Amino acid sequence: MKILIAGCGKVGSTLTKQLTSEGHEITLIDRNPEVLEAIMERYDVMGVQGNAAAMESLEQAGVQDADLLIAATDMDEVNLLSCLTAHGLNEKLHTIGRIRNPEYRRQAYEMRSVFGLNMVINPEREAAASISRLLKYPGFRTIETFAKGNVEIVEVQVTADSKLKNVALNQLHNIIHCTVLVCAIVRDDRCLMPDGSFVLKENDHLYITATTSNLSALLRSLGIITKPVKNVLIAGGGRISYYLARQLQESGMTCEIIEQSARRCEELALLLPEARVVQGDASNQNFMETERIDSYDALVMLTGLDELNIIMALYGSARGVKHVVTKVSHGENNLLLNELEIGSVVSPKELSCNTIVQYVRAMQNRQGAAITIHRIAGGQAEAIEFIIDENSKYIGEKIKNLKLKKNVLISSISRGENTEIASGSSTYELDDTVVVITNSSNPILQFNDIFEAEF
Repeated sequence: MKILIAGCGKVGSTLTKQLTSEGHEITLIDRNPEVLEAIMERYDVMGVQGNAAAMESLEQAGVQDADLLIAATDMDEVNLLSCLTAHGLNEKLHTIGRIRNPEYRRQAYEMRSVFGLNMVINPEREAAASISRLLKYPGFRTIETFAKGNVEIVEVQVTADSKLKNVALNQLHNIIHCTVLVCAIVRDDRCLMPDGSFVLKENDHLYITATTSNLSALLRSLGIITKPVKNVLIAGGGRISYYLARQLQESGMTCEIIEQSARRCEELALLLPEARVVQGDASNQNFMETERIDSYDALVMLTGLDELNIIMALYGSARGVKHVVTKVSHGENNLLLNELEIGSVVSPKELSCNTIVQYVRAMQNRQGAAITIHRIAGGQAEAIEFIIDENSKYIGEKIKNLKLKKNVLISSISRGENTEIASGSSTYELDDTVVVITNSSNPILQFNDIFEAEF
């Protein structure tokens, strides 16, 4: 497909890398000639220097025969006007707009047809939702949700004193006493698709498929954390903090927000009357001690500086905070971050890019297209959710009889309100929801792509 990407920031550059690798024709639009030139050289794509909301720039980029516009500049107003103008120039064009300001949320959703928007993405709101899920099940480093919340893929690290150390996967049930599936393992920066004879070692990162009802049992069996999170310390008063505080309060948790700017503190105090908002410097250890950092169940580092978030997350872990969440804007070194005691890592950029890639693949393959896509294992694998339709192959066949491609695994099957972790005797039927795991370099664009070619 021919795709226009407006804005060469973190989201734009990440999407360029992903979508060019999947064979799409990409044209970039950005005001900054140096940034534009650097990305054009790196990924061999076309570029137009200019205002993404201006007709001239869009026409020069070829909007008339483009299939999709992704408006991801750093200004919501430009993104809205870019989508509106582009749709006026090409009525068949699909548009995705990044809208971050909470003030625009209602009109962006309720007036999508006016603005010519097919999809609205909000990285900060998605990040807040992801963090909220992590705090609901403290102890897992990451959580990805599928099948309308009935299936989760969680990340667990094998520590020196873990019950999982030196255990073969076919003996796992004797320890955790509930049905789960280890669908991927990261060891020495490599993502592996293990079999039952695989023996776990210290520092392995396990990606485990489990039903939501089994998550608490899994935590108890591993002896990780059983105490629920009740009070949360949030460092940084940006948009993620606002969305997160609202969600935590709705879940019955209390939170304190630390923010340096007096003006922003006043804004948050008005927006979040039930939260405690404190003006202060989260990088100052003496200040954090006065706020009794070690008395909180969870610390969430959401400042605008990755380095500060990482350092203070390390500090929080050293002070005994049971659950730490760290926001990173540059997720290129996810595997390196796995080696640090900074708890769960959340990247708003990655969350938004996953959502957009999912939409692009659905445009390509309307039949059998993925309904959700999540990157796991430091971006080395994908967990993809499909709905079984009349074009899906091998309906009713046992999984053990299927010839799946190398490094592809069916991890769960949901039918109505019932979900099962897939085994060799499992079958899928029409309208079932199936979650597939792959670390293959070739993307799985539709469900039937998981099978070996027939001759």
